[in-house]
Amino acid sequence: MTEQEDTNTNTWGSTSWTRLSSLRQQSPLIQCITNLVSMDIMANTLLAAGASPAMVHSILEIPDFTPHTQAVVINVGTLTPDWLPAMKAAAGLANQLGKPWVLDPAAVGASGFRLKACLELIELKPTVVRGNGSEIIALSMASLGSTKGADSLHESSDAVEAAKSLAKSSGSIVAISGSVDFVTDGQRVVGAHNGVPMLQKITATGCAVTALIAAFVATDPTHAFEATASALSVFGLAGEIGMGLAKGPASLRMHLIDSLHGLDQETVLQRVKITSFS
Repeated sequence: MTEQEDTNTNTWGSTSWTRLSSLRQQSPLIQCITNLVSMDIMANTLLAAGASPAMVHSILEIPDFTPHTQAVVINVGTLTPDWLPAMKAAAGLANQLGKPWVLDPAAVGASGFRLKACLELIELKPTVVRGNGSEIIALSMASLGSTKGADSLHESSDAVEAAKSLAKSSGSIVAISGSVDFVTDGQRVVGAHNGVPMLQKITATGCAVTALIAAFVATDPTHAFEATASALSVFGLAGEIGMGLAKGPASLRMHLIDSLHGLDQETVLQRVKITSFS
């Protein structure tokens, strides 16, 4: 895989700013059925970006609530048999109503139950699938693998071919988080280069960026590829700015949220870095 000379850096900066501005103006309602660890940072990331989070996961509420949302996020991090029907119901209803939904297959290769659940969710046609390298490889191969819980044993670049295969078979945009965040629709591949390594020392930052992807996609579902790459880069950029003020993971978490809230046009245009690969 070769990184191409990219003459569209300014275009990506402009695209990212347009998405963020639309998000702030529209304040889309994002339903999050997510793991118990991530609820706080996920909700605060959405609020800082300008979206409206709703942590609604009861299957009894989905018929009434999900039709009012602009996008749905499903994260299987602390999956239980009690929650899976609600996840399927929300994804199915989002599909039926033409609303985007995003799947985060956390630790998908760790158990047969988790893998089967994620494969069943993939059949409900997520707009975007976002995971780390190990998660995307396991999901693409539909097999259990070496696992370190939700931490990746693979570089994001190791999973690009698996991501392209998964995108083609599922019809979803597939995003791989890592030192470079890759996004593919099965043909095109771009890499978002913003971010700092210490984000990996804060629990659920991957979950948080999945929620941000859903919010970006909600503003223009017909351009989910561009929205996904923009969300990854904007989140990483907020991390870079936050790192300049932080003393460690705890203060980075705080400054990450503040920096996302305070991003301005000049900073996004100048510092977003997304390149094409072949």
